[in-house]
Amino acid sequence: MILRTWHGRTRLADAEAYEEFMRVRAAPDYATIPGLWQTLFSRRDEGDVAHFLLITVWDDMDAVGAFAGKDPAKAKYYPEDDEFLLEKEDASLNHTIFFKS
Repeated sequence: MILRTWHGRTRLADAEAYEEFMRVRAAPDYATIPGLWQTLFSRRDEGDVAHFLLITVWDDMDAVGAFAGKDPAKAKYYPEDDEFLLEKEDASLNHTIFFKS
């Protein structure tokens, strides 16, 4: 299994709208990909910035690639992200899960 993480930042003033975008647009898109086990969308506010951390769990790297594209280490973005994100990080991190209890 693969645990994939992605981090992004918005202005705090945009955080609730970005949460809604994630619920309405991103989460349903993730759910269409075979091999997705779980999604966790989280937020941490720090001053005037909101940090978003997405954690997804996948069957294998083939499933990650079906979502992310040819380079599964590359972060996937939606056109709407340009409206919210302060910058776009190039990569997502993919970790092999070696133990689960």
